[in-house]
Amino acid sequence: MKKLLTMFLYLPVIVLSQDFTINPYLQNASSNSITIMWEYSNWDVSFVEWGNTDTLGNIDSTNFEITSYPSCVFTAKLTGLQSNTKYYYKVTTGGSVSAVFDFYTPANNVYEKSIKMIVMSDMQTDGNNPEKFTEIINNGIIDYLQNNYGGNTNENLDMILIPGDLVSTGTNYSHWKDEFFAQSEPLFSTVPFYPVLGNHEVNANLYFQYMDLPENGTPGYEEHWWYKDNSNVRIIGLNSNSDYQIQDQLDWLDSILYMTSLDNTIDFVFAQLHHPHKSEQWTPGNTSFTGDVISLLEDFTTNCGKPTIHFYGHTHGYSRGQSKDHTHLMVNVATSGGYIDYWGEWPQQDYQEYSISQDEWGYVLLEVEAGSNPQFTLKRLSIGDDFITKKNSLEDSVTIRLYNNSPNTPIGIFPLHLDTINSNTMILIADDFFDPDGDLHGSSQWQISNDCNDFTSLVFDSWKQYENWYLDINTQVNDTLTDEIISSLDGSSYYCWRVRYRDRGLSWSEWSNPIPFVTDNSIVNKKLVRIVDVLGREANKKSNMILFYIYSDGTVEKKIIIE
Repeated sequence: MKKLLTMFLYLPVIVLSQDFTINPYLQNASSNSITIMWEYSNWDVSFVEWGNTDTLGNIDSTNFEITSYPSCVFTAKLTGLQSNTKYYYKVTTGGSVSAVFDFYTPANNVYEKSIKMIVMSDMQTDGNNPEKFTEIINNGIIDYLQNNYGGNTNENLDMILIPGDLVSTGTNYSHWKDEFFAQSEPLFSTVPFYPVLGNHEVNANLYFQYMDLPENGTPGYEEHWWYKDNSNVRIIGLNSNSDYQIQDQLDWLDSILYMTSLDNTIDFVFAQLHHPHKSEQWTPGNTSFTGDVISLLEDFTTNCGKPTIHFYGHTHGYSRGQSKDHTHLMVNVATSGGYIDYWGEWPQQDYQEYSISQDEWGYVLLEVEAGSNPQFTLKRLSIGDDFITKKNSLEDSVTIRLYNNSPNTPIGIFPLHLDTINSNTMILIADDFFDPDGDLHGSSQWQISNDCNDFTSLVFDSWKQYENWYLDINTQVNDTLTDEIISSLDGSSYYCWRVRYRDRGLSWSEWSNPIPFVTDNSIVNKKLVRIVDVLGREANKKSNMILFYIYSDGTVEKKIIIE
């Protein structure tokens, strides 16, 4: 616990250079309070001055705790503040006075204020690029915000999330002082940040000394897991390290999600934890506990309709995927300074949930809109790798809305009712995608069953997304998502097929009407048997439209007829 200072407290005088070892930074902001922390080379009388103008006018005392003797971290908790208001502050310890900084208090969530947040992780130092985190902070985040939105950084940024591995070794004092805090000072002095523990923190006491996080987790596990609200978003911090992969944490998460489902002021849930469930660039980092967390988030969003994300790190590269049946994103926001996990260096796997993975440094920006049409846009901004330099290059973007109309239900075009086709040359075709919101086609799922009334036991099931960036190649580059090739089916058999479409905002259409067909391997001659339009209607003579020429061997040609 931090000890309350008074002007009468006596400590032995230590003769050494006196200065700020860690400049002031912000923690745990609310609409009426905020925590200001800093570290000094030794103990001395300390206080914070603050006010609505740079003349300040108010003074608050501090608590302190020894970090690396004789250095002390000081904590001042300002209360009684006004929401959505700019304040100025400076800190004094002994004869040293900081510069004047400023911050904004969050707005009350009833005001439906739109917000922005940065998510980044794994900034532990890359020995070959020891200043990479500085580059992320200054040339990356600060430059991007100022160039794209104007004004001061904290006018356009409300909070920062960090899903672990802030330092290389959590017990190493210099890693905190010289690498994490020294490189992040221009940002953290004006915008509060909220981390969770990674494996490199090793549950060190220094982590807990330097952080002031919400203490609303399970009693006895304070600051290991917690939640924090800002506008219409609930942020949930979790501890995915092995010693804390326990049922108590999952039970707590389940209870918070249930409470959130009843809270009409919260539209989205963003969870952060360190370890992945499915890592494309480093499969040894996979953790089943994160899979349990994902299941709870998926159930939550399906039951109450509020979209969710879980942010993570551990693998040093960016990845973005989405659950197949739920409005849930899974996003690796690394790496913001650590060594890159390059393609080919580790055991790797292309998971169907993931749309993109990249071996680059960077960070994620979230633009969250509240009000009558809540939505958020996630952007991945890259600064490149060891070989190619990028300047805040937009590599990925996705927008998710709370209220998202589903795409139109697709109509099957081929095969049609009781068509007989060659089982070795099978293709499924449906009509074009249409979404009432104007969303683009995100993915398609195709299924074949032996029974039109039962698709629980499937002969074939395929889920394809509009893009799949893996090993720097988009394997889905020419897939229109309106047809699907089947390698082989049994001959002389009865089947039934259906398809559904998904938009890029993660809303699925209804399944198409099941269509029965039969296979016959005796069909060997290719002859034209039917011409249909995009709705599957007979169209032997049509003009100015798309037609499908269907042959007896099961092959289909798509033609655009203009007359």
